[in-house]
Amino acid sequence: MSQDYDAIIIGAGSVGVPTAYFLAKEGMKVLVIEKNASAGQGENKAAIGGVRATHSDPAKIKICQESLKIFSTWKENTGTDIGWKEGGYCFPIYREQDAAMMQAILPIQKRHELNIDWIGDDELAKVVPGINRNGLLGGTYSPEDGQVSPLMAIESFTHEARKLGVEFKFREGVQELAMEGNAVTGVKTNKGEYSAPAVLNAAGAKGTQICKMAGLNIPIVPDSHEAGITSPVKRFLDPLVVDIRPGPEGKTKNFYFGQVESGQIIFCYTPIDPIIGEDKRATSEFMPILARRLVDLIPRMKGLTIRRLWRGLYPMTPDGVPIVGKCKVDGFYLCIGMCGQGFMMGPGIGANLANLIVKDKPIMKQSTWDFMRLDRSFKTDDVERLA
Repeated sequence: MSQDYDAIIIGAGSVGVPTAYFLAKEGMKVLVIEKNASAGQGENKAAIGGVRATHSDPAKIKICQESLKIFSTWKENTGTDIGWKEGGYCFPIYREQDAAMMQAILPIQKRHELNIDWIGDDELAKVVPGINRNGLLGGTYSPEDGQVSPLMAIESFTHEARKLGVEFKFREGVQELAMEGNAVTGVKTNKGEYSAPAVLNAAGAKGTQICKMAGLNIPIVPDSHEAGITSPVKRFLDPLVVDIRPGPEGKTKNFYFGQVESGQIIFCYTPIDPIIGEDKRATSEFMPILARRLVDLIPRMKGLTIRRLWRGLYPMTPDGVPIVGKCKVDGFYLCIGMCGQGFMMGPGIGANLANLIVKDKPIMKQSTWDFMRLDRSFKTDDVERLA
């Protein structure tokens, strides 16, 4: 091998860059390899920036609590604005079966120290001004969740990582993993060879291809989700809002939106039938469906100017939980299958992975971390997971 590092990270995205930053803070010599021209040019730039610890899975809860701590104090600690807005997350509920499901999850969330509760329809109408109250039963509200600019955040994490000595090699694609017996010892790219005792696969939608180089067949399938943003309007909406009802058109499982710090409304929906593959072209059906749902929920949204639409990939595992940590191949670490939540989980996972690589244990309890291990059963819990 031509160059030696303490750790090599494949992928300069929502997870790879924060992990590099935290590894460098531990004094490690880190190399990040990225096939694109700069950091965050994969799925990071497609994220809408929501950050919540409001999950039903213990590992996701603890990781996102760590992410929230990092994002919310980033400007204080680095002097850089990343568009942090603490407005919370709100799940308005209109159906009795959804109320029962959300209330069943609350004890799990509270057990993991989430600041979340069920609020009545009157209070929810104050949290989400102008919401359609016809049939509104109430909902859950977690005021400490928030929103961040993915573009500003990835730029700042990259800058801070470089200040700590992290080396980035852009426009390089990993072609092969260097192996010695059952251990990964480095990577070979289209431009060079690099060695390290620790190699992290944080390649997003391409993560499965990297795993195959180490003889691992990982069950991850990318599907695409479309999103959009409006022109800025006067600030009126604090939380990011998630409507978990299926759409009347039979195509949407749920939809969610929020108003970012600079005033734009940003939005997305989850298709009932996954759109499998890596096609990122905009569709003709997205905006008419989303507009009807948005205006029905908050009528004052009518007349907003749409500035831009885009699509990004959700690398999905069978159970909707990422695969993170060590694997059976020595020196090879995984952080793949982020299921569309790589941005919100990135800093929390990065901090835990850095601790794992340097000190052989994550920051959180090992039993909670193990929810994301590769050798799990991939069966979903009886209680429906929050997407």
